[in-house]
Amino acid sequence: MRVLLTGATGFLGRAVARRLVDAGHAVAAFVREPDAELNTLGVDQVQGDLASLDAVVSAATGCEAVVHCAARVGSFARIDDYYDINVRGTDHVLAACEIADVRRLVFTSCAGVVIEHGDLNGVNESQRVAQHAPTPYLASKALAERHVLAANGPGLATIALRPHLLWGPGDTVWLPKLASLARAGRLRLFGETGKKIDHCYIDNAADAHLAALERLEPGAAISGKPYFITQGEPGPAEGFINGLLRAAGYPIEMRRLSATMTRTLAATAGARRTFGGADPLLTPDTVALFRQATWFNIAAARRDLGYSPRVGTAEGLARLSAHLARERMRGR
Repeated sequence: MRVLLTGATGFLGRAVARRLVDAGHAVAAFVREPDAELNTLGVDQVQGDLASLDAVVSAATGCEAVVHCAARVGSFARIDDYYDINVRGTDHVLAACEIADVRRLVFTSCAGVVIEHGDLNGVNESQRVAQHAPTPYLASKALAERHVLAANGPGLATIALRPHLLWGPGDTVWLPKLASLARAGRLRLFGETGKKIDHCYIDNAADAHLAALERLEPGAAISGKPYFITQGEPGPAEGFINGLLRAAGYPIEMRRLSATMTRTLAATAGARRTFGGADPLLTPDTVALFRQATWFNIAAARRDLGYSPRVGTAEGLARLSAHLARERMRGR
């Protein structure tokens, strides 16, 4: 089928584009600027902005489905920016589906929409969406997810996928920050020891999007539902961080910040970024993700989507290590 893909130049969007092309789908990427890698994949590129409903409608016309990965991420945007892109942009996608008679919409949400206060140990999709999200980004994603699932009906089938802590080759979020701090000797762990988290290797998240797309249609059992997408291998947060460090060629980190220092650094992250330039690792968003247990039951995704993490964590770390070694060789 012909699929409109938003966010195709992002970390997840690129992986989804590759997976859709490999599966034989015709992909039209909705982009702000032309992208060389997407050209190499043979993806059609339609320039536009989610802020323009006309542009989204034009891009969606002639498509049978939309995979909506685009989002404003990060910790330092204005609340209006998160709302304009993550909520209003999603509303434009929903409107475009109705106007252009698109009958399938796969929406990339995030597991963080259920994070509020307290540990989340193996919760499933019955866990309520947070009433008071800890950060503007998570609040905007929660609101966008509500709009998408509420739009499900006879004319448009919708589904929300909730991957958690994406990582792997091409990561522009976690690993660059960890590596920068490790090089400078300034990396510290934080949060309570032993709190379990789960995460998601990038190719597994892309597989889940393909699986959802190919099973979704009006009236399908999966329509109108959210699904958690992870490795299904929960473990201590420090194990995840040190696994990434080892893959990047850095020693593991055992030093840990106190709870008071963690709160102080997170609260002052914006000011430190303004005066120091680089994006700090310790931000309100990071603390929200790592201060408590956040791992999820993926039985529903296994049952309904046929989702099974194709790349285990150990294999994913080996792939990441090999990728980074090749990148270092190219840089010499």
